[in-house]
Amino acid sequence: MTAIVFDLDGTLIDSAPDINAIANMVLETEGAAPISLDETRAFIGNGASVFVERMAVARDIAADPARLARMHGQFEALYATACAHSRLYPGVQEMLAALKADGHVLGLCTNKPITPTRFVLDHFAVSDRFDVVLGGDSLPVKKPDPAPLLEVFSRLGAAEEDRLYVGDSEVDAETAGRADIPFALFTGGYRKTPVEELEHEVAFDHFDAIAIFVNNRFA
Repeated sequence: MTAIVFDLDGTLIDSAPDINAIANMVLETEGAAPISLDETRAFIGNGASVFVERMAVARDIAADPARLARMHGQFEALYATACAHSRLYPGVQEMLAALKADGHVLGLCTNKPITPTRFVLDHFAVSDRFDVVLGGDSLPVKKPDPAPLLEVFSRLGAAEEDRLYVGDSEVDAETAGRADIPFALFTGGYRKTPVEELEHEVAFDHFDAIAIFVNNRFA
């Protein structure tokens, strides 16, 4: 039995269009110009509060704690049910079903807050694929601190030699490295660094490759 833990945004789902839409709603209430979809993708990865700080800096909004707190509150309220423009990456549904059918245990470790995480998993009818789910506010720390990832693996109960983390970004690569977990890099997500500059055991552009890799690597 292999325990496979996934990141969410940029790995299993492309949520950037929804995040972009709600970010621009918040910026509009602040009288600021919108951010682009490319900027949105660049700001994703370290949780909602960091995302709001980054978009505020990008639009020269003064770093007033009360104002940032207000923006963060507005953002999270909209974020809780934002899924109108998000989509699963091709092959994700089939990949999750195949891994479960083969007897593997699956977990999710994301910096996305747990409420929108649960909502989007339910929306795409994949909640039952995951035995353990941790969001960015489930523990006192977030990725790239390795604690959330290690906690998911601990709850899944697999042996240390039977673990794999799947993600798309610099944050995910650093998290895997700090946790000393083999890392599979999805190249179709929000990564900004060249693939060869990120530590990984395997890189892939379609989810067909994961089942093949798992069967070969952990046979």
